[in-house]
Amino acid sequence: MLPIIHHPSYEVDIGPHVFPTAKYRLIRAQLLENGTIHESDFRTPSSVTDDDVSLVHTRTYVEKIRQGRLSMMEQLLLEVPFSPELRDAMWLCAGGTTLAGRLALERGVCVHLGGGFHHAFPDHGEGFCLINDVAIAIRLLQHEGTIERVVVIDCDVHHGNGTAAIFADDSTVHTFSMHQEHNYPAWKPPSDLDLGLPDGTGDDEYLGLIEHHVPAMLEQHRPSLAYYLAGADPYEHDQLGGLALSVEGLRRRDARIMEMLSAAAVPVAVTLAGGYARRPDDTVAIHCNTVREAKRHVA
Repeated sequence: MLPIIHHPSYEVDIGPHVFPTAKYRLIRAQLLENGTIHESDFRTPSSVTDDDVSLVHTRTYVEKIRQGRLSMMEQLLLEVPFSPELRDAMWLCAGGTTLAGRLALERGVCVHLGGGFHHAFPDHGEGFCLINDVAIAIRLLQHEGTIERVVVIDCDVHHGNGTAAIFADDSTVHTFSMHQEHNYPAWKPPSDLDLGLPDGTGDDEYLGLIEHHVPAMLEQHRPSLAYYLAGADPYEHDQLGGLALSVEGLRRRDARIMEMLSAAAVPVAVTLAGGYARRPDDTVAIHCNTVREAKRHVA
């Protein structure tokens, strides 16, 4: 049985926007409808605490969020309208990503139908990301003594700038970002390994780079847990991306990454990260394929 993390409060009304918060509900419904998963597979997360969030983010920033005091510039950087509902959803989402890590350690793999908000820095959010759920989860699990060494495999079309900055001086967390080079964000603080891809990169070149780099990274770092950001936005018809992967190419990406992690005996917690296809059904289909590939590797 593949454990799946989801909470209905992830769907926040942000008005007309390219970020489809309804996708979490639609993915859940599609997976249930086609029998990929069952109601008994779902786990409901609890919110992290402000102290948990402060393991990554500054106290000043956490207090601003809690009190709804983000400046106009901070809200412009965030690029989604701030609300108490958004804050509550992100606290829940960080709890979901943390729970996904715990369950991955038990079962070999767990999928969080949410998460991957990799543009949040310690003192501000940007690019739709209020707080960095993956970083918070890693710090929480390390603080508990549950894990020590971690890899973050970030395959969103956008560079994981916040995650790279947070773990820049931490040898226990190896950050890997495979992204479109000439795309958001403009400033890309270095990950431990960055693969900035040219516009229009397609299936074969993309998959070849994964084959070349991921096994060596796992062998060198020897993590006790991986967080995999399985972005749907490298898709050829994504509104915010400029790569050219097909739906099948993205499925093969997920399959190979999970096969490599399984072969290296590294548990993996999957977050969905970005996805903004012109046809929302395509985003849902890509994310559903990620869940199907994960299911093949559950203990």
